[in-house]
Amino acid sequence: MSFNLTGSNDDVEATDALARQGNDDDQMKRGSLAMAWYGVASAMFFVYIGAAMASAYGTMNAIIGIVLTIVVYWLINSVLSKYAINNRTTVAQFSRTILGTAGSTIATIIFALVAIYYAVFEGSIVVYAFMTAFGGEHWMWSLIVVAYSTPLVIGGVRRFLDKLNGWLMPIYFFGLVAAVIWAGVQYGFTDKWIAHDVPAVPFSLGGPGWLAVFAGYMGIWIMMMFTMDYAALGKRQDTKFHQHVTFGWVFYLLAYGFAAFVGIFLTFTIPGMEVSESGVAGGLVSMMGILGLIVIFVSQTRINTANYYLGAANLRAFGERLRIKLPNLAWVLISSVIIYLMMLLPIVQYLLLALAWQGVLVTAWVAIAMTHILMSRGANQEHAAIGDQHYRPFNANGLIAWIAGTVVGLIMLQLGSFNAELAGVGATWGPILTVVVSSAVYAILWKANPTSRTGLIKVVGQQG
Repeated sequence: MSFNLTGSNDDVEATDALARQGNDDDQMKRGSLAMAWYGVASAMFFVYIGAAMASAYGTMNAIIGIVLTIVVYWLINSVLSKYAINNRTTVAQFSRTILGTAGSTIATIIFALVAIYYAVFEGSIVVYAFMTAFGGEHWMWSLIVVAYSTPLVIGGVRRFLDKLNGWLMPIYFFGLVAAVIWAGVQYGFTDKWIAHDVPAVPFSLGGPGWLAVFAGYMGIWIMMMFTMDYAALGKRQDTKFHQHVTFGWVFYLLAYGFAAFVGIFLTFTIPGMEVSESGVAGGLVSMMGILGLIVIFVSQTRINTANYYLGAANLRAFGERLRIKLPNLAWVLISSVIIYLMMLLPIVQYLLLALAWQGVLVTAWVAIAMTHILMSRGANQEHAAIGDQHYRPFNANGLIAWIAGTVVGLIMLQLGSFNAELAGVGATWGPILTVVVSSAVYAILWKANPTSRTGLIKVVGQQG
């Protein structure tokens, strides 16, 4: 697997585009791609967010919201992964159609920054675990974490790690199972974790608790963008497998369902355990010692291969949009320096705020992408073989829809600033209204302005 996710910018004829579309030889085998992607499943953040949702809205509401989340993620990623595989398209390439080349630059840098932010956050958890186990300075452990993480996304080392991830997965899975058993034996198996409830206050939440949980998980729809970039590496003959196993319900049952169960159980079983990602990591290390540290190290290292990879890849895509040509290694090193500098900041404290803001931008993009794919009936018009020069600099259809949805979402998020009692309403309905408005506006403009549907100045390599 090569590092380049940005595709070619060469001017090509339709016959060359179609020839490249039909070639599966250089794509990843389904097992390798699945193991590379499943590294994302081991984020301690997924353990934390399940516990946080149960603490805030009650365990049963959390379970209902998570089940609904798994189904919706599966349905959306089934569409996005199929389209990405069939058209060899990444987020950067696809955004040229719905936003134009200039507009796609904005989407690309947002994607790069979000991936870098997650790399900072997940790396900080490893730093916290090391400091809990051995002490030492934050800057020192941060430097060590970045130093060992950076080589893992370079060339042959990454190909090796894709295979290694298959062996590391059981350590993460059985490590969390061991943590549950360990906590139960040490502190007792009770029904406190399942019985936890919060008095219903529908007005302050804007609806039932399970809806607030579902809206909370919409804050990490960045997974949809991750999916598209990874799915572009798959073979067409493996599409069904990837729709169900790699990017579908099997993955999210593990990433969201299993992780949430572990987080909820540990939070309400271990006395005094803080409901935060650093609290979960610290609780595991304090309870299990070196074994807990290994689980944290393995899980966070696995997911950070994806974060570092996508951050550097999209940073490169952004740079090339600005005509900055550098080797792959240079972009990896630049992103790693940014990650290290950001790790020196108290970034963990701003997790929920950052998720809310980036969630608005990302959910608007996903809504537009889904609307485009469904309304175009899967027409094959997105792939790396079409150069930037064939696309419009700006596509008004997508840009107007993106801005409209984002504005509505941000206004909803700010409701709490005007009236504290409306904070829950904004948090619940902000992401949902963002999706509805973005999709509706794009659909209306699609019908009203058909010449901008493909984003192409002239049709090149288009089928269907």
